[in-house]
Amino acid sequence: MKMVSRKKSTLKIVNDPIYGFIKIPYESVFQLIEHPFFQRLRRIRQLGMTHLVYPGAHHTRFHHAIGAMHLMTQAIDVLRSKGHIILDQEAEAVTIAILLHDIGHGPFSHALEDSIVSSIKHEEISALFMDRLNQDMGGKLDLALKIFRNEYGKNSFTSWYQANSIWIGSIILIVTVSSQEYRKA
Repeated sequence: MKMVSRKKSTLKIVNDPIYGFIKIPYESVFQLIEHPFFQRLRRIRQLGMTHLVYPGAHHTRFHHAIGAMHLMTQAIDVLRSKGHIILDQEAEAVTIAILLHDIGHGPFSHALEDSIVSSIKHEEISALFMDRLNQDMGGKLDLALKIFRNEYGKNSFTSWYQANSIWIGSIILIVTVSSQEYRKA
């Protein structure tokens, strides 16, 4: 009897409390999620001190980042389906940028941001974390950093990105409303 060898699956899935099963789209994203810098987001509350008034209001920056990454992958699919050309390396880079956009948050998120360290915003700290992660990963985050900093040179992609400077909110809102309508059907 001949044994059939099976290739080990590299597909990773997270069970998110809001979106259900979320596929981790790239090995690089999985490596970032596993990194201690990202894992610290499990201990940082997305909703500041809201849990003190509403005990059920528990949502961490980790939850937020995973959900934002998931919605970005859906947004990329929607944009591609509408004829926008987004290269695979751009899709991976923007997915990484959204995943790491809040990695620089400190305890209790925005509630204490200016109280702990004044004159420095979490976006600046996020960029420092991303620089360090890029160094640790041998430059694999170069494009993600350019996108995060609005320095990406591809005119069409940069124009789209800059025109949607609130892309996190607007694209996520569109995809969320669409998925809610889809679930109702």
